[in-house]
Amino acid sequence: MKLLLLGIIWTIGHVSAKPPEFKPLFNGKDLDGWEGIGGATNNWKVKDGVLSCTGEAGSSWIATKQKYSDFELRLEYQIPKDGNSGIFIRAPKQGAPWISGLEIQVLDDYGEKWKNLKPNQFTGAIYAVVAPSVRATKKAGQWQTVRIRCTGQQCDVWVNKKHVVSANLATLATKNPRIPGLKRKEGVIGLQNHSSPVHFRNIEIRSIDQK
Repeated sequence: MKLLLLGIIWTIGHVSAKPPEFKPLFNGKDLDGWEGIGGATNNWKVKDGVLSCTGEAGSSWIATKQKYSDFELRLEYQIPKDGNSGIFIRAPKQGAPWISGLEIQVLDDYGEKWKNLKPNQFTGAIYAVVAPSVRATKKAGQWQTVRIRCTGQQCDVWVNKKHVVSANLATLATKNPRIPGLKRKEGVIGLQNHSSPVHFRNIEIRSIDQK
């Protein structure tokens, strides 16, 4: 009877346990919690809940002050015609973040300027490593969604709710030794200034405990 009771309590406890909720990574008002890497943040503006990069000279990118290991990140972005940007994950604050960390590409996929890029350089790609399985993007000037989930050596990316990347980072690291970021287990979240305007909003994250 005791064993049955304990089993019921254990089951109820596990069924009722909820995963961590998403928390805002951007407060919609200012750059609290973020910092400029490679310069000041004067080329990043906040207005009406939108974080915008002007594309002008200044910090090459902005990074969260906090580091993240296993997480799920979601956000909305809007990019103009021929625009180019990126989302850095597990990146250090030194070195090129798309090499020393990882970059999830954000691009105007339909821009004439980018017609000769490689498949692993379009939106949703782990930049220069894994191409998106399908092109899920909308035309420039529209709000679009990106979701990134990293747990251990697994990295998954969704663009506009379509699952476009499912990758084992350990396997990729053996094939791409020139990108040491594939071996990183922790780092900051970053947004790129690629000399192009880009807008972000509703940036949220939740940490994932694998224990």
